[in-house]
Amino acid sequence: MTEAPIYLYNSLTKHKDPLIKHEQPIGMYVCGPTVYNRPHIGNARSVVVYDVLYRVLCHVYGKNGIIYVRNITDVDDKINEAAIQRHCSIQQLTHEVTQQFHEDVAALGCVSPNHEPRATEHIAEIIAMVERLIASGHAYESDQHVLFDVTAPATDHWHYGMLSGRAVEDQEAGARIAVESYKRNPGDFVLWKPADAQDDPSSRFDSPWGVGRPGWHIECSAMSTKYLGVNFDIHGGGADLKFPHHENEIAQSCCANPHSHYARMWVHNGFLTVNGEKMSKSLGNFITVKDLLDKNVAGEAIRFALLSAHYAKPLDWNDKLLDDSIKQLDKLYARIKNVPQSDVPEPAVLEALCHDLNMPKAMAALHQCHDTQLQASGALLGIIQNYEQWEKYRIFRADESKKITAQSTLSHEEIEGYIAQRKVAKAERNWAEADRIRALCEAHGVILMDAADGSVTYSVT
Repeated sequence: MTEAPIYLYNSLTKHKDPLIKHEQPIGMYVCGPTVYNRPHIGNARSVVVYDVLYRVLCHVYGKNGIIYVRNITDVDDKINEAAIQRHCSIQQLTHEVTQQFHEDVAALGCVSPNHEPRATEHIAEIIAMVERLIASGHAYESDQHVLFDVTAPATDHWHYGMLSGRAVEDQEAGARIAVESYKRNPGDFVLWKPADAQDDPSSRFDSPWGVGRPGWHIECSAMSTKYLGVNFDIHGGGADLKFPHHENEIAQSCCANPHSHYARMWVHNGFLTVNGEKMSKSLGNFITVKDLLDKNVAGEAIRFALLSAHYAKPLDWNDKLLDDSIKQLDKLYARIKNVPQSDVPEPAVLEALCHDLNMPKAMAALHQCHDTQLQASGALLGIIQNYEQWEKYRIFRADESKKITAQSTLSHEEIEGYIAQRKVAKAERNWAEADRIRALCEAHGVILMDAADGSVTYSVT
């Protein structure tokens, strides 16, 4: 365990805040998947980002110093629609997709959270929270629905719009569609809704307001409160969840639990595009983790690519990004192949990770390490060790026995010949030819490394 201050950009305060360790373990809740479809790489980015944050927290505070909760949304309109389209039960669909999710994130080297609650297993907690909101005057019944009233009086720690900056008046002025007749205000959101006649029995639950199912937002509030309490440290999720999902979570949580401020820090990872466009099945650029794994792309290469940009920045997924990530990993494998590990982390790498999880800066520091420093960084980043070895609290997962590139089929003489040809190409400033020779060597499992003095060494992977 290494004590180090951790700073994270807090979407609530709009600046980087220090993570303050209280007596109890740090609580982190992350919005997990809605299990109606196999996870795509945009979903995977969020899982990988918070997996890294969890590992950093474990490294700093110890494994017992943090409670990590990531939910499974297994009751939702999208799930009902998908089950109907596939002519299967909701239970069958959610079980299958949840299993696929676990397989995919395991291939990316992500560890399991301490708790992975499912919405359908917490209906009692959800109903109890809705009842408290009605009793406090922050929610109302209407036409078999229960809705949160966004115009209700603020509390000591809450007013609507505090996270997103979107005021109630802005929503009313921006309304473009007819407001449902059962709503008092356009921005009011559903806490409980009546079941449809064609709904699968597994998505129909008894309640004081009739047979129905919970709204999406209230599920996360009820589950996070059960496992982390009414106040906890970190809430994470994608930037697309900031509004309305997270804004509504804060509203109902603070109003249902007097004196609660809910999560102290809100962390959001950036959007992911594919070749500069939003991912969409209609555009033919919808990529799942399984698609890449089926093409024999190593899980650690996908993980590395997803971490190539700062977590809060947009990330564009393309072939060059993946190719560059594979090359960087191969170089790191080659460097640390015979480097023993140290238990003391390299300060520059740890500092970058603790300062708003700056993975690009951490990787740049790692590349600049000499071999003696690399030993220490290896202890922190766990480049070659199995991620399950918790005594090191690995941040990366990469198994050195699983090489990304093929074993070399070139002889020593052939390699030296290519180095000589590349030297001539560089002297003639024929950079395309120099890159072609490097790529050819890499395709045969040989990594060419240029030294500052102009010499070239190589490593067979």
